Amino acid sequence: MSTDPQALRALAHPLRWKLIDVLEREGDATATRCAELTGESVASCAYHLGILAKYGYVEASPGRTGREKPWRLTGQEQRIGNDDREDIDGELAAQAAVEAFLEHEFGRLRQRVRQRDREEPEWRDASCIVGSSMWVTVSEMTEIKTQLMEIARRYSARDGDPSLRPEGARQVRMFATNTVAPRLPREQADAP
Repeated sequence: MSTDPQALRALAHPLRWKLIDVLEREGDATATRCAELTGESVASCAYHLGILAKYGYVEASPGRTGREKPWRLTGQEQRIGNDDREDIDGELAAQAAVEAFLEHEFGRLRQRVRQRDREEPEWRDASCIVGSSMWVTVSEMTEIKTQLMEIARRYSARDGDPSLRPEGARQVRMFATNTVAPRLPREQADAP
């Protein structure tokens, strides 16, 4: 997890999240291919790929030659956070990166919901949007988080190795949150 404010700020731009998505789906891609898939200019994609590379989120794909260099992700997980409560700059950078990610994620979700009726019935039935509030302890909340991460990681090897994908497999997005509600004023007075 990066805590460097500059590296976190690199994730605070919406196009950079789109580029991360393209590289995740394509495996590797040139700035030209990224421009085709995002609707942005080649120059803009090249610039933002360079910024992502500068902070270690992407790298040039090895063994590929040609006029345009293809890029790939350095890892499949992008973890954002700043655990140092004294580092205000890092905290603000982490918040900006998270907000850009959420805007990107919700945009993608809205697009897929709009297109849901064009999918085959079995894919529509397998999709879901769930919201649930519950009262749990911190250890139970941690258990929920652990189980969600285990589910997400169960199929992650298929990202990098297409031979592991069963026939008929399609890319699916799981987006889950596990957040605690802020204390109400009367609860703050009673908090330990």
